[in-house]
Order: sequence, then structure tokens, then C-alpha cells
Amino acid sequence: MTPAARPPLASTAPRRTPGASSSRKVLQLLLAFSERRPEASVAELAATIGTPVATTYRYVALLKELQLLEEGKAGRYHVTCQVMPLARAAQLSNDLARLAKPTMEEAARELGETVLLFQHFGDTAVCADRVECDRAMRFTFQPGHSVPLGEGASGKMMLALLPEADRERRLPAVVQRRGHGIRDELKRAVLNRYAVSWGEIEEGVWACSVPVHVPGHRPSVLTMAGPAARISDEAKRGAISSLQAYANRIQRAVSSYSL
Repeated sequence: MTPAARPPLASTAPRRTPGASSSRKVLQLLLAFSERRPEASVAELAATIGTPVATTYRYVALLKELQLLEEGKAGRYHVTCQVMPLARAAQLSNDLARLAKPTMEEAARELGETVLLFQHFGDTAVCADRVECDRAMRFTFQPGHSVPLGEGASGKMMLALLPEADRERRLPAVVQRRGHGIRDELKRAVLNRYAVSWGEIEEGVWACSVPVHVPGHRPSVLTMAGPAARISDEAKRGAISSLQAYANRIQRAVSSYSL
């Protein structure tokens, strides 16, 4: 039991903290690293966070001093294992992921495919947790990895979940990447409460994603993904229905915990 329900989390960007410009840039520099960009030069980092190269060198030096960054080959930097306890702390403090785990394990056993929980952060859907199936060939996606909003079943369902004004604000960039057809896909996701993809994130992988509505938590989706070749049309329809039922169970579990 928790002392009180959490206040709703806004999906829009929080108000900027005054007097923290340099601190903001240092953190933006650290967050510029991801699975898509595990290493970067100072010039690349400067362009990303919008600071002069000389200033960026000072930020990099500070993060090196704290052993959060280290220099690799050809003057390219990468994050160190020092950040891993932060990732573990985030997982341990995530009530939604912790309470969803037993249901996700049951879903993975029933569906015979990998089941993932994504949460909304900025312009991405971030994997908060996943349960892999026990089959030799399976979809693997690690917690902490992310997909852009509007891409893959998870990214499309997450974008569809956002308030209309927020969704419309983000749509032009998504349309530029995906084409105008994404608008119709998002309309169907809003109407049907699920989204599907085939080979959008990884070639040969079919995925479906459904919303997990939990007041007080950031927008979240439950996703199943597996090799398209072994998932028949009938199995796809069954997976969507089952995943929606499991999402409802997660919602009830979290709501009961928060009373």
C-alpha cells in the first residue's frame, strides 16, 4: 500500500528551471548517448546540445572527472559502467514495471513471444522492462532501449496515447520520417486501442501494442513482438485480444497497490 496516489504526470515538457543553463547542458550532453549513438566526438556533442566546442570540452572534462565518460579511439567518448547503478535504481523505483512483471511473465508464457513494457519520455518510448519467451528464436530488446514516437507498434501506440495537442505538435517530424500514411495509422490506433507493425524496428519482426492506462503514471504501452513467419493471422488477432486483457490486469494491479 502506498501513502497516497501519485499526481498525474503531464506528457508535455516540464517548465524550465531558471538559473540552471550550464547544468542543463551537462545533463543534455550525458543524455546524448544512447544505443543508437554509443560514442561521439566533442564536435558532435557540441552540435547536439548547441554549445561552442570549447565549452563542450569543459563539460566533457567534468564528466570524465566524475568517471561518467571516458575517451576511446580517435577522440570519441562513451559513457562508463558508472552509469549502470543509475539504471538499476530507476528499475527498482519503477512501481509500474515491478507490479506488471508477474502479468508480463504469464503473457509471455501464454503467447510464446517476448512481452515488453514501454513508457513515454520526450520523443521516445523507452523499454522499462521485458520478459523473453523460452523459444530458440525470439525478439530481444533490453530495458533502457528506446524507439522514436511513431515508429514500430510501441512508438505508434505511444504517440496515439498523447493528448491531441501534444500529438499534433509532434506529428510533423514523424510525418517527415514516415510519410503521410502515419496519420491514418494513428487514427486507427486511437480508435481501436492497439497498433501493429511488421519489420519497422527489426526486419522480419511482427509486433502489436496496447495502452496501459494507469492514472498518475506516464503514458505506457504493453507490447508483444516475435518473428512474423511463425505468427499466423489468427494468432495475431488472438495476441491483440490477449494483450489487451493483460494490460487491464496490470491496470487493476497498479490501481489496487495505489489505494
